Amino acid sequence: MGNTKTKTVEHHGLALDWAAGHGPITGALSATTGAYAVATVGTLAHMPPTWALAVGTVGAIGHTASGLRQKLAARTIGARAASWLLGSGWTTWALATGPLNWAALGSLAVIGVGMGAAARATGLYEEARELEALAAAERQVARELSAERRQIAAEWVDRVQRVCGITLRVLALEMWPTNTGFTIDAELPPGGITYDRIAKENARLSADARLPHGCTAAACPGIDQGRVLIDVTTVNVLAAEVPYPSDYSALSVHTGIPWGYRTNADEILTYLREQCALVVGPTGSGKTNMVHVILAGFARAKDILTWVIDLNAGSAGLPWVRPAMQAGAGEAVRPGIDWLASTHEEALLMLDAALRIGLYRKRAYQDLMAKANTDLLPVSHEIPQIMIVIDEGAEILTSNDPETRKLAKKILEVIRMLRAMGLRTVLTALGATGAVLGNVMIRREAKTRVALTGGATEGMDLSKLFPGARGLRIEQAPHKGTGFMGTPESPAGLFGTWRILPTQISEIVHATSERHPRLDAVSAKAAGPDYARRWDHARTAWINDHEPSLPAPDTDTTAPAARTGGGLNLSAHRTPAQAPAATAADGVDAEFERLIAAEFTTPNAARDQKPPRPGLNLSAHRDEDNAARQAALTLLIAAGPEGTGASAIARQLDRYGTTRQTVAGWLKAWTDEGEAIRIGTGTKTRYVHHTHAPESPDEG
Repeated sequence: MGNTKTKTVEHHGLALDWAAGHGPITGALSATTGAYAVATVGTLAHMPPTWALAVGTVGAIGHTASGLRQKLAARTIGARAASWLLGSGWTTWALATGPLNWAALGSLAVIGVGMGAAARATGLYEEARELEALAAAERQVARELSAERRQIAAEWVDRVQRVCGITLRVLALEMWPTNTGFTIDAELPPGGITYDRIAKENARLSADARLPHGCTAAACPGIDQGRVLIDVTTVNVLAAEVPYPSDYSALSVHTGIPWGYRTNADEILTYLREQCALVVGPTGSGKTNMVHVILAGFARAKDILTWVIDLNAGSAGLPWVRPAMQAGAGEAVRPGIDWLASTHEEALLMLDAALRIGLYRKRAYQDLMAKANTDLLPVSHEIPQIMIVIDEGAEILTSNDPETRKLAKKILEVIRMLRAMGLRTVLTALGATGAVLGNVMIRREAKTRVALTGGATEGMDLSKLFPGARGLRIEQAPHKGTGFMGTPESPAGLFGTWRILPTQISEIVHATSERHPRLDAVSAKAAGPDYARRWDHARTAWINDHEPSLPAPDTDTTAPAARTGGGLNLSAHRTPAQAPAATAADGVDAEFERLIAAEFTTPNAARDQKPPRPGLNLSAHRDEDNAARQAALTLLIAAGPEGTGASAIARQLDRYGTTRQTVAGWLKAWTDEGEAIRIGTGTKTRYVHHTHAPESPDEG
């Protein structure tokens, strides 16, 4: 017969689900039509009428038993049994008298309507019974929970009365979703009693409640001055090490940056648009880890550029730079921070650039602030905020070293002058001492404060760091990475920070690479060459320089010259060989330079530089020309997408004595080489560096 083929037939029109249950209308219709069909067929077949009555009786008994098993209401069971008996009774009568008359049809219609109405009524009644049963169960749970809460509230009313001599009236008690504690909202007694009376006895309340170590009973202000909130922690969530969250979603300086979590597992957000921050922690308390958590939050933000000053070999910023330097060819990875300074000289360049940016923004963005009707610079992805993280910066401010005092002066100028223009600082310190906190500027501007104790008591005066806070004891935070944190939005209290490892830092750098903003053109112009050349090889060679630094060579000119023949050269241990002059082309990862920032320049000028030689320097004029050419290229880059012209560049090179014709020749040469792009003609001619050119093709 050949192969059997299956044909799919598509049906159009009303789709009937024969497996679906009946509602009040379809059920009544099914019952009445069924009864009419039985009566008609039974009349033609001369069926005994009593058979229909017997079937209806059996159906009524079966549905009654089923309803009892399902614990249905009596009216529901009665309605179903009555439907069977009425249907079978009508069928019996119709079999005896004949179904083909108006009396039979009319009575059947009345029975059908009655069945539908009864089914609808019983259905609504059963739904109401079910809802009432659920509500009763919820009320029972609430009564049990309320009883537990009333017991806890009564215990703490007695406890506060016993320890503090105050009679509270508890208004509410909220159990934390994490099941690690609860919060009591209570009304203070009349007579001018404030929450401080309870806050200063936090330690005694915790001891009276027999709370575990690391758990506290902390009192803080309520919704008004006559109310108090008592946060009681019953589980020490700070004892365990918690990894940094794997959610690297975008953040903003306006919506807050998470720095840690409270004892109730709630995240603590810092709002640093107008605030500075101070992080204090002795050695071994987890301060370096905290710095990396801070940098991770800044890296995730879409409107923050992070600059880091760490005079300890730049160790705080290196993990955020190296993933970009080690990226493979063609992989677009930008570092997690925008500038890293590891020396006094580089830090001075950074701070000078910050001051120039802030002062220039005050003039350049007046129209923007007027349009936004605000005296604060509208920070966004296009105009990012600059956060300067200074590791052990508080110690810099208290140092007596002349070079360090120069840094301290500029740090204080940034803190004092540039709040409105979106430049803020995060300082760290080794201890909360009077020397560190003696500066009025720090106490006034650093409203976000962190004290990582790690159980250390030396040099950790919490009363100086958190004036006015009561009941803070170092013993409450003995674990590494735990301590106390206070912000203007959240009073000082216990907190813990996440553990972040180098592997996760690398993940964050890669995940947020495309999210980092670039310095706006106005600020880049103000920052000048110091910012544009921040990733030059000459200024970042130390990152990849793993050779130990050797002592300065002996200046004794009578030392014998190194032999060129074979054999053992013992003088090599005494006089290190002179290393060749470093150039911008030697050992530079070109891909890294291309991807980190748009402000990079070609290393042609640096390649022409030679180490200075004693005696008459006949190449001085050539070196000066190279310096002027390099400065002109830097100005072209700093001009951004708007570009600049030969006259504008020549005016800024007065100190070199460079003429406009010379600059025009350089611009023409750069245009021929593809380094610059010419836009416009005649008097409207301007040049744009290729990294800022619109719709420029990707660089290989």
